[in-house]
Amino acid sequence: MEPTGMRKLPLPPFGPACTAALLLGMVVMLWRPVLPAVALLGCALVFGLAGWFWPSRWRWLGAGLAGIGWAGLHAAWSLGAQLPVAWEGRDVLVSGQVVGLPDPQARRTRFLLRIDDTEQQPAPLRGRQVRLAWYDDFGATEPGPRTQLGAGERWQFEVRVRAPRGLANPGGVDAERHAAAQRISAMGYVRNATHARRLSPGRGIDTLRSDMADRMGHAMRGRSARFVQALALGDTRGLDDADWQVLRATGLTHLIAISGFHVGLVAGFFALGGAGMWRLFPALSRKIPRPQAAGAWALAGALGYAAVAGFALPTVRTVLMIAVVVMARLARRHVRLVDALALAMLAVLVFDPLSLLAAGFWLSFGGVAWLAWCLPVSQHWARAFLPAQGVATVGLLPFIVVLFGQASLVGPVANLVAIPWWSLVVVPLSLLGTGLETAHAGAGAWAWRAAATCFEWSWVLFEGMAKHPHALWWLPEGRTWALWLALGGGFWLLLPRGVPGKSLALLLWLPLLWPDRELPREGEVELVVVDVGQGLAVLVRTAHHALLFDAGPAVEEGFDAGERAVVPALRALGVSRLNAMVISHADNDHAGGADAVRDAFPVQAVLAPPGSPLDARAPCVAGASWTWDGVRFSFLHPGLYFPYLGNEASCVLKMDTPHGGVLLPGDIGAIVERGLVHRDAGSLRSEVIVLPHHGSAGSSDPAFVAATSPRLVVNSSGAGNRFGHPRAEVVARWQARGGELLDTQSGGALRVWLGGDGLRVRERRHDRPRWWDAVRRQRAGGLSYRLEEGRPDVPED
Repeated sequence: MEPTGMRKLPLPPFGPACTAALLLGMVVMLWRPVLPAVALLGCALVFGLAGWFWPSRWRWLGAGLAGIGWAGLHAAWSLGAQLPVAWEGRDVLVSGQVVGLPDPQARRTRFLLRIDDTEQQPAPLRGRQVRLAWYDDFGATEPGPRTQLGAGERWQFEVRVRAPRGLANPGGVDAERHAAAQRISAMGYVRNATHARRLSPGRGIDTLRSDMADRMGHAMRGRSARFVQALALGDTRGLDDADWQVLRATGLTHLIAISGFHVGLVAGFFALGGAGMWRLFPALSRKIPRPQAAGAWALAGALGYAAVAGFALPTVRTVLMIAVVVMARLARRHVRLVDALALAMLAVLVFDPLSLLAAGFWLSFGGVAWLAWCLPVSQHWARAFLPAQGVATVGLLPFIVVLFGQASLVGPVANLVAIPWWSLVVVPLSLLGTGLETAHAGAGAWAWRAAATCFEWSWVLFEGMAKHPHALWWLPEGRTWALWLALGGGFWLLLPRGVPGKSLALLLWLPLLWPDRELPREGEVELVVVDVGQGLAVLVRTAHHALLFDAGPAVEEGFDAGERAVVPALRALGVSRLNAMVISHADNDHAGGADAVRDAFPVQAVLAPPGSPLDARAPCVAGASWTWDGVRFSFLHPGLYFPYLGNEASCVLKMDTPHGGVLLPGDIGAIVERGLVHRDAGSLRSEVIVLPHHGSAGSSDPAFVAATSPRLVVNSSGAGNRFGHPRAEVVARWQARGGELLDTQSGGALRVWLGGDGLRVRERRHDRPRWWDAVRRQRAGGLSYRLEEGRPDVPED
């Protein structure tokens, strides 16, 4: 026999090492700025598979190469399936099936539609998924026919479509990445409700989920009903912003929808039930041994529950892990937890590589991986509960900070109560009610009501915890490499006792928890033009002060740029309070998001034009001025007795530094511009200016352009806006005076520094390029669509 250690056996092809290599290869590919040619990706996949399955201790290299090729091909297919730019803005007649549960809101319903794969459908949309919004008619006082939309139904619509596109801001949701991961080919809205027609009634699991949710709503009353729906069916449509705020503050968002733990709980109940049946009828053991039968029952229960939950990623991961263990038991083989986790991850990655783009993948697999590494399998669950909480808190904190920019300081305590109470009391009662209701209509109502009552007892406690001023810790956006340092620090902290230097591991967390905010120095100014679509929101920062000029648009019961774009951006930039907020005028595209900002941050002073219908503490009046950190702020318009005339009464704010000036003119037009030039042309000279009125044809008078003569002109406008902003002739006018023009349409959020190092600019989209970036596609094909007059000119949230 050959001595031990003289010959190394090949790695198992489906073991943890090859799975980790496959994961690493996919991560490297999916976070590239551009995708390689499809032919190169195909070659990488072929050669990678050959190396992966060739018996060798180096087969992990083949797995990594296969991951690069497979993930790249899926990314190319997803991107290639998106609507061509030439089709944007077209009105098309489509028919298809409603996928998932429609989300009815006050003035619209949002839903996914899978277009029929027939020749009658538009060629770029055949067999594709599109996300649509069905609005009520403008001015309607009652909900429209959209309320008839049901899950699983087939409908015919006339829709206006565009390729997926979102805003690009610090701390913001990447809608384009989400669309690529979900294989959403287009977004749009229903054009004419009279052309909408139901083709067939609902069918399938989504219809069953919707019917069960309706039964729950009729069986229960009170606010807890919507939480029982979420826990039993994964239906979170009933939760409002206040509910999510409490869940975020207490760190319980991972529990409120169906989680992997709940699937395991159901599997355990089914396993006990199957084992009990085999004990009652011993003759069954002659055909199938009791342990194997219990495993089969567990897998069946997990599959059924995952189907009820809509096969969300945490449920799929748990089902796959249960399937691995059951298959091993049927084959009478022992499987370690790490092997089951590796096989489950391998199945998810092979089936859907783009699931890596979703936060749920990292939280789901990351949490189980930390627990599998740190806690012994033989330890009793009661003794392991507290250590598991500590491991999950330390291990997942870096992911939570990077993915969501926040950390719950009361989360560990809240989870100690919620995990046993919800998972062992509320969820079983909810599932019992669902099972009884499935067997006989009306039989499950008592269990649902009991679950709602038990949930309400705990929710009162969590609401009180969420009100603590330090319950939720918002963190500035850090660099990507800070995540890896923090993970290394977590690994170091979770090493066995006796490992030296654990206190030094905390230093590895500093770049993530206390990142450099790149604040200006004394006498310098920073400008951040937030990407809010067709509107304006500008953050102005000096060394120790912050001012917000306008807050973006908001649509009633719809997209609120203040809530969805401005507030997350300010938090990601490390702003905790505003010394002042200036609302240039009352138009919705400038003032709509102000309430959301005031609700999120303490604001020392709010200024607005005299006579405007805005809730302001002081007027912005020409001649008013103050100095912050060596930077002089002054208003140039409107005058004290200037009547409020909407755009023409906009506040015009000037910042003067030793390095040059910055001018924010709001939506003033040519008449006011000429008046400013006539009164004091010298005061207008600036290094940086925000384009007046988004670059409309009625602004940027030649005399005004000549008086300001900026080096940099920045503009905030929405992609495909119906006004055509910025106008080509206006852009040419500024460029003729030597100004470089940047727009949020193409660059996303714009950060400008004016100080001792000169004039520096950073564009969000160019600073963090990704292959799913919609701007790159639109530049290649030429952006040509325009939104309908009167339709909300804001992006889909």
